[in-house]
Amino acid sequence: MMPRWEKHREEYTITDDRELIDMDVVHGFLVRSYWAKGILRSRVERAVAHSYPFGLFKGNEMIGFARVLSDLSAIAYLMDVFVLEEHRGQGLGKWLVECVMAYPEFQPVRRWMLATEDAHGLYEQFGFGPYEPMSDLMMKFDKSKYLEP
Repeated sequence: MMPRWEKHREEYTITDDRELIDMDVVHGFLVRSYWAKGILRSRVERAVAHSYPFGLFKGNEMIGFARVLSDLSAIAYLMDVFVLEEHRGQGLGKWLVECVMAYPEFQPVRRWMLATEDAHGLYEQFGFGPYEPMSDLMMKFDKSKYLEP
């Protein structure tokens, strides 16, 4: 059993301990987000179980989340990053992304990807930018899948 990974800043903690992830908080946010609106809880639970989840805590209260889908070598896809509205404006989202990208297991990763409609400024601080040569990137997307069991 690997020891739990944690980062601390004042009264805040970021951890990879999946046992501490509050699925009520994660689902409660994602179900109303623009990128996963209406997602079923079972889908969220499945996604978290099959990725690298990170919880952001103030004391014992989970106030933010991020997860990464990765093979730990070629690619990592950063997703579902959020800080609850009442805790924004303190740089916690930036700190969360910084810590996730510094996670030891992700250091060999060659390509990072993410999708965002409204947080380009945040992710540009970490070297993300638009993927211009779209001709070699393909995607199949079915928005309705989040609404199915």
